[in-house]
Amino acid sequence: MVFTMGKRKFFIKKDDKVMVMAGKEKGKIGSVLRVIPEKEGVIVEKLNMVKRHTRAGPKSGKGGIVEMEASIHTSNLMLVCGKCAEPARVGRKVLEDGSKVRFCKKCGEFLDR
Repeated sequence: MVFTMGKRKFFIKKDDKVMVMAGKEKGKIGSVLRVIPEKEGVIVEKLNMVKRHTRAGPKSGKGGIVEMEASIHTSNLMLVCGKCAEPARVGRKVLEDGSKVRFCKKCGEFLDR
């Protein structure tokens, strides 16, 4: 028998402010550059920096050591609310016009407007 896991719902989107809750970058806040759904990961600006050794080639030019951001698993992140400026859980509501919006469960502020 084969069990397939359904896709997880992501409450984090590009350009959101997030706080790292676990790992070597714990407590730091950054902006989301990219969301990677297949890895359930997020790349956060200037956080989780790693060094990659690159070989010289015709496209890349010089070789050397390149520093870049690595992905952080979404379970280690919390969204930072713009109003209360603290990490908070996120809920979803469907408005009267049928659109879905995210809201902060601490203060009730809408995050998508």
